[in-house]
Amino acid sequence: MERLKQAIRTKGNVLSNEVLKVDTFLNHQVDVELMGAVGEEFARLFKDSEITKILTIESSGIAPSFMASARLAAPLIFARKKKSLTMNDNVFVSKVYSFTKRETNDITVSKDFLTSEDRVLIIDDFLANGQAALGLIDIVEQAGATVAGLGIVIEKSFQDGRKLIEEKGYRIESLARIHSLENGHVTFVDELVTTNNN
Repeated sequence: MERLKQAIRTKGNVLSNEVLKVDTFLNHQVDVELMGAVGEEFARLFKDSEITKILTIESSGIAPSFMASARLAAPLIFARKKKSLTMNDNVFVSKVYSFTKRETNDITVSKDFLTSEDRVLIIDDFLANGQAALGLIDIVEQAGATVAGLGIVIEKSFQDGRKLIEEKGYRIESLARIHSLENGHVTFVDELVTTNNN
């Protein structure tokens, strides 16, 4: 998705060979027009997948998921990282390790919102090591629901997330796939393919 890639190039901040900061438009301040375009693209990619629910994890996945939810006319559920006082024990729980925050969280979703009848599109802001995505897949599987696919805004293709999820047989659609963050420069997978074909 060219518009997203342009935002990564111009507004993203490469902090290391593994860390890309995108808090100017995605996971702190939100560029609503860009997220609208992201939601539109996810809706286009999954329009024939009979999605009944969209599932993400708080908080960075909410903006792109909200836009996709509006386009697909499917309710949005977000997994909570901390159980609120209003939630009882009627929840699905999965453990997710965050490499950027160096902590493990129990993520929870109320059993009231997912059933075995659901076809679920999982959306997240980043795919790196795949732990958040695998945690969300686990919750869908606990519900006996079907994972219709995963929509990722930004994928760090040099890490293992895609491989782990594809090995489980799930469809992944990433709108921007990063090949490298080396030397403070963002290189996208499709640019590499174009360069190698010339």
